[in-house]
Amino acid sequence: MTDGADPAARAVWAARLICIDPAGLGGLWLRARAGPARDRVLDWLAPLAAVRLHPAMEDAALFGGLDLTATLAEGRPVERWGILEGARAARLAMAERCPIGLAARLAQARDAGGPVLILADEGAEPDETPPPALIDRAGLFVSLDGVRLSALPADLGRPARELSATTVPQDLRDEMVGVAAALGIGSLRAPAHAIAAARAVAAWRGHAVAEAEDAALAVALTLAHRAEAPPAPPPEEADEAPPPPDDGGTEARDRDREPSVPDDMLLKAAAAALPAGLLAALVAGRAARQIGGTGAGAARTGNRRGRPLPSRAGRPDGRARIDLVATLRAAAPWQPLRRADASAPRAVHVRASDLRMKRFEEMSDRLLVFAVDASGSAAAARLAEAKGAVEILLAEAYARRDHVALVAFRGRTADLVLPPTRSLVQTKRRLAALPGGGGTPLAAGLDLAAEVVRQARRRGMSPALALLTDGRANIARDGTADRARAAEDALSAGRMLRAEGVPALVLDTGRRPAAALSDLALALGGRYLPLPRADAGKVVAAVDAALGP
Repeated sequence: MTDGADPAARAVWAARLICIDPAGLGGLWLRARAGPARDRVLDWLAPLAAVRLHPAMEDAALFGGLDLTATLAEGRPVERWGILEGARAARLAMAERCPIGLAARLAQARDAGGPVLILADEGAEPDETPPPALIDRAGLFVSLDGVRLSALPADLGRPARELSATTVPQDLRDEMVGVAAALGIGSLRAPAHAIAAARAVAAWRGHAVAEAEDAALAVALTLAHRAEAPPAPPPEEADEAPPPPDDGGTEARDRDREPSVPDDMLLKAAAAALPAGLLAALVAGRAARQIGGTGAGAARTGNRRGRPLPSRAGRPDGRARIDLVATLRAAAPWQPLRRADASAPRAVHVRASDLRMKRFEEMSDRLLVFAVDASGSAAAARLAEAKGAVEILLAEAYARRDHVALVAFRGRTADLVLPPTRSLVQTKRRLAALPGGGGTPLAAGLDLAAEVVRQARRRGMSPALALLTDGRANIARDGTADRARAAEDALSAGRMLRAEGVPALVLDTGRRPAAALSDLALALGGRYLPLPRADAGKVVAAVDAALGP
C-alpha cells in the first residue's frame, strides 16, 4: 500500500510497468512541469518512445501521405512515410495542447495496433489536460508534483519474471472490475488496463499468480485518476440471527467461494492514490472535459477567425476562403492525366472539385444561470451563499469570459434578479436587496431559467444551469398550492430544459438528500449533488467541476 500512496514510488512503478507491457497498458499520462524529476522519468522511457511528437504536427508528417513538392516536380504521385510508421511508442510533448482532431487520429491509430502513447502533460491548471480520447487509452497516470529527483532511483532495474509466465486469477479480475464500477468509471478500457497492470506488477515481483497487493498497486496507478465518484464507505454490518447448525459441508463450500482479496482493499488503494483535495471535486462529477468544454464556452465552426480546422471541399460563396495549399494537394495526383487531355498548355490544372475551403473554430462566451430557491425559512442562508458564489464567479469572469445571471423563485412567481452580466458592481447592488420567504414555485423558476437560456443562445452564448433548492416544491405552474402538481410541473420543466441540451447541476441544499431532486436532475439530464451545509466556495467548486471551469 505504501508504493501506491507515495508519488515518487508511483512514478517508478508506472515507468517499470509501461516498459514491461506497453501494448497491454496502452500508454502513460505523465503530468509534470519541466524539471529534473520529469527529465529523469523521460530518460527512463527514452528507449521505449524514441519518436517525439508535437501538437502542431500535420497529418502528413505523422501518418504519411502525398509529397506535394515531389509530385509536382515529377508529374506523378509520390508518397512519403509518416514518422509513426513502425514506431513502437511515441512521446507527445505538451499533450494538454493537443487538438481534438489530432487526438482522435492518434487514438484511432492506437486502436489499430499503432504506437503506445507517452503523454507529457505540462498543464498548470486542473482543466489543462490531454483530450479524453488519449486519457482513456493511456492506462497509467503519474503526477510528479512535489517529487524530488533525490527520491527517484538512477535506473528502473529488471523484472524478476517473464510477463508470459504470470497470470491474474479470475476472482482478482472480478474484484478490479467491481472497483472500476464502484468508482463510477464508464470506460471498459479502465478495468482491462488495471488487470494488465496487476499482471505486470506480479511479473516484476516474481509472482507466478498476481496477489492482492499487486492488484492494489495496479488500481492506484490505473483507476484512481479516472474516478467519477469517491469510493463509497463499506455498509454497516447489521445484527443477524445466529446461523443454524451445520454439519460442516456448508462452511467448507463457503471457504471455497471466499475471494482471495480482502474486502475494500482495492477501493482503499484507489482512495489513497487520489491527489489531495480531489475527492470534493469528484463528488460533483468529472471535470469540464466530459460536459461543457473549457470555460470559454462551447466551440462552433466559423469561417473567418479562430483556431484553424482541417479544410473541406467546397465552392467559393463570398464568405469562405480558399485554402491554396490544400487545393494544390488535392489537384496534384491528377496533373499527368489533365495535361494529356488539355487543349492548352498550363503549369497546374485545377478544377472545381479540387477546391478546399478554410475553416475555423470560434469560441463563444459562457453564461452560468443560477436558479435559486428564495422560499421558506432557510432562504436567508441559501441566498447568502448564492450571493457569495455569484460574486466569486464574477471576480473570475473577465479572464474566463463568463457571464452570470440570477433567477430567484419565491411565493408564486420567479424573477430575473440579475440579467446576464460581468459587472461586479451591478451584481452586488442587485443582490443586496434580494428578498426571501414564501412558497416554492420550482417549475416557474425553471421556466424562467429556460427563457434566459434561449435568449443567451440567440446571442451566441453557451449557457449552463445551476439550481440551488431544498426540493420542497409546493406551488404549481398556475400558482395554486398543490405539492403533487408542483412536483410534476417541475419534472416537466426539467425535461423541456433537457431538450434544449443545457448542461445542468442540481445542488440540494436541504438537511437531508431529497429523492425528488435526484429525479429532477435525471429529468434535466444533469448532475445531482447533495450539499446540506453549502458555503459559497463549495458552490463554486461544485459548479466548476460539473459544468466546466
